[in-house]
Amino acid sequence: MFFILSKLLDFLLSPALWLVGLLGLGLLVRNARWRPRLLWGALGLLLVLTNPMLVNEALLAWERPPVRLRQLLPHADAGILLTGITEARKLPHDRVYVQQSADRLLHTLWLYRAGRIRRVIISGGSGALHPPPGTRSEARELHTLLRLAGVPDSVILVEERSRNTRENARFTQQLLARHPRIRSTVLVTSAFHMRRAEGCFRQAGLRPATFPAGYYSVNRRALPAFGLMPAEEPLRLWGILLHEMAGYAVYKLLGYL
Repeated sequence: MFFILSKLLDFLLSPALWLVGLLGLGLLVRNARWRPRLLWGALGLLLVLTNPMLVNEALLAWERPPVRLRQLLPHADAGILLTGITEARKLPHDRVYVQQSADRLLHTLWLYRAGRIRRVIISGGSGALHPPPGTRSEARELHTLLRLAGVPDSVILVEERSRNTRENARFTQQLLARHPRIRSTVLVTSAFHMRRAEGCFRQAGLRPATFPAGYYSVNRRALPAFGLMPAEEPLRLWGILLHEMAGYAVYKLLGYL
C-alpha cells in the first residue's frame, strides 16, 4: 500500500499538473472576482517554475555537496550503489537504457578503478508499479553494465528485492550480515537523494561514508547571464526536487529516518 501511495503522491506533486489545474480553473470559473485571480496566479506560478536561477538555488540548498576523494577512507571494503537510473519501459530489451542519474554508476566505477572500494554492492529491484513482462531487476541491469566495464563478477554483490529507499537499506543490511568481512562501505546515490538514503541506512544500523553523484545544480558562477529568462528545464527539476522533499518528509513522519 505504501508503494502505491508513493506513486500517487508523485503524480500529485507534478508542477505541470498544478499549472494545468490552476489555468483550467481560471478558464472554467465564471466568477468575475476569482477568474482573474486564478489566471494571474497561473501566470505567476509559471514564471516561478520556469526560472532557472530559482530552481538552481533550491537544488544547491537541498543537494548534498560533493565529497573530495581525499575525504574518503583510502580503501573501503565496498561501495553501495543504489539503483533508480535505468529505463525498463524502452524497447527492445537487448540492452540497458540509463537516465541522467547514471552518474552514480560512473562514480561507483570511478571509485573501484581508483582503488577506493574493493567490492560493489548494487541495491534495487524495480521501482515500477507493474514492471513490464520479461524485464530484469535494475540491480541486474547495472550488474551487466559493470561487467561490460571490466569489473569482475567476483567483487559484485546484488540485492534485487528492494523497491524503495527504505528497503534498499533494510535488504542491504541483511546482505551485509551474510558477509561479515565487509565492514567499511561508501554509499553512492544522487546528490538530491542522499539525505533520505543516508537517513534510511543509519536507521538500519549502517554507517556508510557518503559519495553524492548525479548533480542537477550548477555552480552559481556557471549560470549564464540570461539565467532569469524562462526555460522548460526548471519545470522538470522542480518536479524532481518536490518529489524528493515530500518523500523525505513522509519517511521522517513514519520513522524511517
